Amino acid sequence: MSATVTDAREAGRRVDEVLERLAASGDREACAAAEELVRVLMDFYGAGLARIVEKLGVERLGGLLDDELVASLLALHDLHPEDVHARIARALDSVRDPVELVAFDAATGVLRLRSAPGGGCGCGSGADAVPQSVEDALACFAPEVTSVELEAAEPPLPLLQIGTRPQAPARAR
Repeated sequence: MSATVTDAREAGRRVDEVLERLAASGDREACAAAEELVRVLMDFYGAGLARIVEKLGVERLGGLLDDELVASLLALHDLHPEDVHARIARALDSVRDPVELVAFDAATGVLRLRSAPGGGCGCGSGADAVPQSVEDALACFAPEVTSVELEAAEPPLPLLQIGTRPQAPARAR
């Protein structure tokens, strides 16, 4: 590779791109060999990461779990010590876009979020679009999330004024 790949989503995209180019060539043997190479390398690196986690111990991973690259590699190889719900929370905490967790369906990988009240510019543009920063964080911390559905924020409660009204001027009789 000509450039260093440090983003899990970009690395996956590039691997898929190379495999698709090989598939387009029509050479089935080359395609099968490339797919096997990817599997062998994944197994090799996964075994190495498992050994590191085992030797370090989960308690010593500490701040490494906040690192998107490390977290994505651990999750990819099913070595991340946190469950998917904790990693989803970690992903959402890492972004500035105000969203609230509604539900996660582990069977389908669908994550439902709600725009936080007061989020956005108030103009309604992109109200139903999941912010890219949220998608990127979820791809790193919780690759089990296959799609995200964004609900609109709950409308604010009406402001109730408590107090007395100004007295009406007395009428002349």
